[in-house]
Amino acid sequence: MGTLLKKWYQYRNSRKFARIGKRCSLKGQFLEIDGHVELGDYCKVRNNVVMRTNGGGKIILDTYAGISYGCFFESRTIIKIGRFTGIAEFTVIRDTNHAVIGTVDHWRLTPYISQPIVIGDSCMIGSGCYICPGVAIGDGAVIAQHSVVTKDIGPLEVWAGNPARKVAHRMKGVPDSMKARYQELLDRFGMRESRHGFQEEADKIAEAALDGINRAAEERDRLLALFEQQPVDATPDD
Repeated sequence: MGTLLKKWYQYRNSRKFARIGKRCSLKGQFLEIDGHVELGDYCKVRNNVVMRTNGGGKIILDTYAGISYGCFFESRTIIKIGRFTGIAEFTVIRDTNHAVIGTVDHWRLTPYISQPIVIGDSCMIGSGCYICPGVAIGDGAVIAQHSVVTKDIGPLEVWAGNPARKVAHRMKGVPDSMKARYQELLDRFGMRESRHGFQEEADKIAEAALDGINRAAEERDRLLALFEQQPVDATPDD
């Protein structure tokens, strides 16, 4: 892709957001932004990404968040993605589902069930995941590819499967063989430097995650209380 064309896509795409921070990368040809979407500084959004909000919903990406190819986000309340968090290709994040339990009415006619989703700082969401309404994912968590996340995930936990379940903790109970393997890789290749001078901030996030407090869940609960106090448009779209 030519330099001029990249600049044109960057300019055109930047005008689609409700708020955009400095030095964001938005060079994809096909980027659908429909509704209220905010980007913090240094965010990167790849090609063929769709972000939609309805009924007053919002999608908010914090500093240095990254969204890979073919992802789909939809919100009627709020979806928040934390600092330094990466969402791999073809992941779906929706804070809304049709109400189908306890009724035989057609799903197109039933009200929506909408709950905020909060993904914390420094998380890694693998390719092809589905993040369900009301989920909170703690700082530093890792979600394996093609996982369906239906419940809260704690800081530094590793989850996988459909439905996703906890398979490991990044620091607790790690076998000596895995520790030795990581040390070998570190000795051979070293640690990559954080771009744009954010290493100190990333280190603070990692240190805070070790206390085990799920700050994403605390933020989700705060948002949920706010939305419960005000009506959310639950009428299905035509």
